[in-house]
Amino acid sequence: MNHERTPQYYGDYLGIERLLELQKPLSLKEGKLIAHDEMLFIIIHQAYELWFKQILHEITACGEVLSKPEADDDGPDMNVVVHRFKRVVEIWKLLNHQVDVLETMTPLDFLEFRELLHGASGFQSKQFREIEASLGLRMESRFRPDYYKHTELGGFNEKDCAEINEFEQKPSILQMVERWLARAPFFQEEFWSDWSEISAGSAQNGASPFWQRYRTLYEQSLSERDDKPDLLGKFDGIFFQSGWGPFRPAALRAALFIMLYRDEPLFRLPFALLNSLIEIDEQLATFRYRHLQMVRRMIGTRVGTGGSSGEQYLQGAVNRNYIFKELAGVITFLIERCHLPALPSRLHRALRFNFNDR
Repeated sequence: MNHERTPQYYGDYLGIERLLELQKPLSLKEGKLIAHDEMLFIIIHQAYELWFKQILHEITACGEVLSKPEADDDGPDMNVVVHRFKRVVEIWKLLNHQVDVLETMTPLDFLEFRELLHGASGFQSKQFREIEASLGLRMESRFRPDYYKHTELGGFNEKDCAEINEFEQKPSILQMVERWLARAPFFQEEFWSDWSEISAGSAQNGASPFWQRYRTLYEQSLSERDDKPDLLGKFDGIFFQSGWGPFRPAALRAALFIMLYRDEPLFRLPFALLNSLIEIDEQLATFRYRHLQMVRRMIGTRVGTGGSSGEQYLQGAVNRNYIFKELAGVITFLIERCHLPALPSRLHRALRFNFNDR
């Protein structure tokens, strides 16, 4: 330990004095705060932006690992990625609960200062748009993409708009995960040459014989209530033909395989990664829905302070702006664990921690 280092002081290290000077209510007149709840409104949104900064910090670090040509699926790198994405999930849970505090402000309390906010809107949060872009939500996938990055009243200023555009040009977590899944090695021929069920099905469209066998088992698992032709058509399209959204068939087969055999030791981290991404999407959807509910409560169907259609715009975003919906949709094609085909012995050994083989 370096005993000559200048000791830190709590307030100086955290910049508390500067931080506490950043709340400047517009209803403050001659030293008196006219609208009491404007202080709450400011602090809540500043707290959101601080947490957005932390989320971007975590996503950027995860991207640095996932962008490697060969990410170690069962090593320290993947463990760190999973740990940080789980942290992002917990932060979003906190942000969703923070709405409860904001909702202690009544509609009349909000009206005391709402007109002072004309032109400003949560829509203009640059960091929130950067989070969406870095995860993989592109402009063309959004609800009302024509409205998303406008620079008129209620939109972004030119600087923020340019920086969001720059973020959208970078590889996203969605793209990195798709590439990581597509290069999964567990369908290499060397692992399947001794498979006992190889005669039960043949390769289809370049896929392992496993998938023809699995398709048969999936068909058998469907009940009379299911639309069998529709589901089997989707199965073939997603896993053998065109893929789904930004995911190629090979990537979706890998995602389904990981979900099916998640109890295998070497699949625990990959499964945790996929599950964390689905959870992040769910928390983002909850965040948008809580925002929608709050707007309904505060202003009803009136136009938002930034000039948007308020409730209508937010409802569209809730329904449309999902990022990892294809990963979540893969769950449609699971079968019961007791009906899963036994893995070939070579692959089974490769998916375990084989200390005794050394």
